[in-house]
Amino acid sequence: MCLSRPMARQQGQALVLVLILMGVLALAFLRYFQAGQMVAAKSRQLHALDAASYSAALVQAKVMNLLSYLNRAQAGHQVAMAHLTALGAWAMFGQTQAGQLLQGNPPVHLIGMQFGIKYGQAYASSRALAGQGRMLYDALMQAHQAHDRKVRQVLQALQTQLVVALPAARMQALRQVLERNYGVAALPEGTRLEIRNDGWPGYLARQSGTRLLPFLDELAGLYAFLSPRNETRKNPWPVSSRCPWRRHELRRRGDTRLDASGHWQSQDTLSFHALRSNRWIGCYFREYPMAWAWIPESGGAADGIEHVEDPPEDFSEQDFWRWVQERTDWNIFSGSNNPLANSRAVAARTVWSGMGLGFHYDVSAAHRRRELTFDTYLGMPGRGGQIVHAASAARTFFSLPPAARSLDTAQALPHHHLFHPYWQAALASPSDGGGMP
Repeated sequence: MCLSRPMARQQGQALVLVLILMGVLALAFLRYFQAGQMVAAKSRQLHALDAASYSAALVQAKVMNLLSYLNRAQAGHQVAMAHLTALGAWAMFGQTQAGQLLQGNPPVHLIGMQFGIKYGQAYASSRALAGQGRMLYDALMQAHQAHDRKVRQVLQALQTQLVVALPAARMQALRQVLERNYGVAALPEGTRLEIRNDGWPGYLARQSGTRLLPFLDELAGLYAFLSPRNETRKNPWPVSSRCPWRRHELRRRGDTRLDASGHWQSQDTLSFHALRSNRWIGCYFREYPMAWAWIPESGGAADGIEHVEDPPEDFSEQDFWRWVQERTDWNIFSGSNNPLANSRAVAARTVWSGMGLGFHYDVSAAHRRRELTFDTYLGMPGRGGQIVHAASAARTFFSLPPAARSLDTAQALPHHHLFHPYWQAALASPSDGGGMP
């Protein structure tokens, strides 16, 4: 009986130890469960933020590609305007040629006899444009003005809207993807969603249209219709004993080009240069204009065109060669132009209204070797009011497809630019841990 009491006390003490141990285990399990929930919430939040960041970068890529298409469309409109300017000059050229044909100045049979039947037939074919050239000319001018309005009122306005709206569209994409991942109509109160280390400000620059002059010149060179229209045809037999090596000449001159201010102009002339001679100046060329046209845009300064103002309608009052010596510095001995036809083209010019090359957006010079990057931060209330933090980053970059890397045009533009729609999006590493607190 004296041994039973200590044993009972020992059994009670063991029970207390078991209860304490069970409490510690329960507390540890609870902490482990809470930590697991926190890890799961953070993992879900990080995956959702990665998806949202990628979507925001994809919005950037789509905007950059759309801007590239708009720049290409603007270049396409300029090429169309160049063609319309050339066609307008052709319509005016045909109309003036028809007028000379009807006057017989020079006669069609003379052209055919001196230079061949096909040249005579070409001269005679202008009769079909008599009375119709003006109608064609007006229609082409209206089409040209429509293209000019499209560039200014549609393409440029859309570019500006895209550039201005991109930050808001990017943030909207972030929110929408996060809300869909969490299955809520709006993120919980107290949520902080931020874009940090943003590379967008200053990434693009508004460029003057005149920066595209070399590019558009090269682009226009791809079209045979816009190439220079220069040809000289000589009759096959001697004309004068004073210069038996010389011949009558039929000179066709014409070109379509961009001037320094970014306006298209087109000029076309055709002249019969009859070889003449006299005892005072020897052999020279007497020019008979057969057709002429010049269409400038906005201003119509005739710089670089060999001409004089107000040329005479005919030379019944004065010899051609005397007038040239007194009024001009033309070379009527070995020249190659059509200066009298040029003069009539300048006198009869009709200026097409045009605003020139419009502005465009491109990657600024300081960022042409850099990707467009940004970091994202998301702080969201968790269980117990504890804030769960997550950081991510994404990038938008320019990458030519393998097939395009071998093209000369691609090699000439290896940097990031807005003329090829090859912008893509990808996730990136946060620049400084995402700037998390």
